[in-house]
Parts: sequence; structure tokens; C-alpha cells
Amino acid sequence: MAGVIRKYPGLELLARAAMLAAFMGLGAGVSSAQPIVARSDAQQRDALPSSATKHAESMAAVTAGAPPATSDVKPARRAAATGPYYVDFRARTAATYGHAFVWYGKTSEKQVEVAGLAPAGDEVPYILGHLMFVPSETGATYGDLDEQYLTASYRVYLNEADAKKVFAYIKHQQETSPLWNAATTNCTAFIGRIATFMGMKAPFHLLKPEEYVNRLRELNGGRKTVQLAPDRG
Repeated sequence: MAGVIRKYPGLELLARAAMLAAFMGLGAGVSSAQPIVARSDAQQRDALPSSATKHAESMAAVTAGAPPATSDVKPARRAAATGPYYVDFRARTAATYGHAFVWYGKTSEKQVEVAGLAPAGDEVPYILGHLMFVPSETGATYGDLDEQYLTASYRVYLNEADAKKVFAYIKHQQETSPLWNAATTNCTAFIGRIATFMGMKAPFHLLKPEEYVNRLRELNGGRKTVQLAPDRG
């Protein structure tokens, strides 16, 4: 190729002109591509605040109906709206027709107390308890703290003075309920006595736990707060 260029000097000038044109074209391409990249980056930067805003708005919409995290709870404001203490009448699934019990405690605290009436031991006391009275247990049983087993819940709130009386009554019921029987001293009868002490209307105790808790809510108009009569104590 070099020999051909030496033989025809005009070709050397033509080759240099072509290389210069190619180099200038490449430079023009690079310079024209730069604004496109810059616009792309600018568009991404401009889009970020919008997408972040939409994300924040969507997260706010999702979390609006969810229970507040413990760190987000403001006890003073929440107490003013509902009450500083609560009793939660609850029902959950079980091997047969379910179990009824109560959660109770302070609104601003995560820890809860559990009380309910159940046959102590394994399946044998449970079966015998349909024919006779059997020893009971009145604390938390398997599944009482697990939300996935929950079938019904009715929570009512109390002020501090009333809560002390109700909580003392619940503990008294635990201490004085040594026996369980499916037809008489069962779990629904146990939480029904607590509701009655609180001045609420309680349904007939021979209902399935889920039906009982829902019926309890209906009988009391779904009210959220309870105030004890002056003679309770």
C-alpha cells in the first residue's frame, strides 16, 4: 500500500483528507451525543423527586389503615381518643369449636395479660370435661398470642380507676375458677362474667367462641368505652 502511495502522490493527499474528515465526524458525533446523555441524566434527576413523592404517598396510603408501630404510638393522644386501658374479648381457632379468652393491659404498652378458662392437660381432660368437671388452667394457652388463629375480637377501653377494678376482678376469677366443664363453667362463661362485671350485656354462654364474641359486640352496640357503676369495686 505504501508503494502505491509513493507511485501516485495524489493518493496520499486524498487519504489524509479522508482521515481528517473521519476524525472530524467522530468528534462531531461525540459532541452531539453529550447533550443527549446530559438530558437523559437531567430527566432522571427530575423524575426522582416525582417518583419519591409518589412512593411516599403510596406508603402513607398503605400504612394509614395499618396498626401503628410501637415507636409511633403517642400515649396521650391515643388515651384521649379511646382510653388508657383496655379489655379485649377474643376468640381463636382450636381443635374443635374454638376458645374464648381476654387480653387486657395498658394502651401504650405492647405487653398484654391473658386470661381464659380451659381444661388443664392434654386431650383426656378435655374429653372428660364434656361429662364431668375437670381441673382447669386460667392463663395463656397455646395460640392465645398468635394473631393468625384469631377469629373474633371486641376491644373496649377504660380509665385508670375502672381498669384497676376490672383487672383485679379478672385475677380474682382466675384464682377462683379451679374447674372446667364444657356445658357450664366453660371459656365463654368465664369471659361473660368479666363483661357482666364491667356493666356490659353478655350473651348465653353456650355459643361457639367466635359467635359469642361477635354477639357480645352486637348486644353492646359496638361501644368502644366502658365506665363502671359507682358500686363496682
